[in-house]
Amino acid sequence: MDWRGKTLVVTGGAGFLGSTVARLAAARGARVRIIDAFLPETGANDANLLGVKAEIHCLDLRSDPLEAAVEGAQAIVHCAAHISHAGSEADPLGDLAHNAIGTLRLILAARHAAPEAAVVHASTRQIYGRARVLPVSEDHPIEPPDANGVSKWAAEQYWLLEHRLRGRQVVSLRLTNCYGPGLRVKDARQTFLGIWIRRVLEGEPFEVWGGGQMRDLAFGEDVAEALLAAVSAPAGVYNLGGSPPLSLRALADLLIAVNGGGRYVVKEMPPERAKIDIGSYVADDSRFRTATGWAPRVTLEDGLDRTLAWYRAHLPRYL
Repeated sequence: MDWRGKTLVVTGGAGFLGSTVARLAAARGARVRIIDAFLPETGANDANLLGVKAEIHCLDLRSDPLEAAVEGAQAIVHCAAHISHAGSEADPLGDLAHNAIGTLRLILAARHAAPEAAVVHASTRQIYGRARVLPVSEDHPIEPPDANGVSKWAAEQYWLLEHRLRGRQVVSLRLTNCYGPGLRVKDARQTFLGIWIRRVLEGEPFEVWGGGQMRDLAFGEDVAEALLAAVSAPAGVYNLGGSPPLSLRALADLLIAVNGGGRYVVKEMPPERAKIDIGSYVADDSRFRTATGWAPRVTLEDGLDRTLAWYRAHLPRYL
């Protein structure tokens, strides 16, 4: 899409992926509107918006009027979500409100204020549950392992229903583990890699639970490019992977090597986490690559290097 003069709404736009999408789109001439409630338990951070030219609406999708913020938009990239798996088990009603009710309220507002807007929904590979076969295609059975997976599945289905019943252009992109500048690193709430990065930079050991699980991590800027490309993709559901898969232990070794030092300890996964852990995951994202021509550009080593450099300069603002 030629973004010049187009209005793009990004929910969760002060977070890791949302702010990266906003930055890229604004640089290409889009009029960007960010919706974010700036809640402390989320990935929202003012530091993510440094240098981003955008109109910011501090709104909570669960309760605030949304029509004015989405009015006349040509596209909506929906990144706002509750992301804590352990947190969803502790408060499943709150998790449902963030992911399903917040999404449904956005849909209802867009029906009135942006009926022609194309939508890209940032979904998750978590909804597949434990993989029966690798790599995982879009035809894999849906077996959410926790309340967070259920609420995200519901959010995706609300968008797809909007496409089927009302003809709205909707793409749901099921993301693998994402990392990069802007990631929440104060704890492991957004991803395990966040707390690994913090510990390495602070000179403290980090924990690797298990270590044999395989992952195909995606760099944030590559993911943002995919989310923007998805605006023009045929409607439907797509997986999005990233770098060639490696084990968590190999990832830990690479992080330490790129940083020039660090240490970790391997521990057995706590029983409460083992119940909801999905094990190894590798995405088959050939359907999306064929539809859009997208491919990741940033190698894992380069991505880790760029991420560490960002936090060496900005870490206090993320703690």
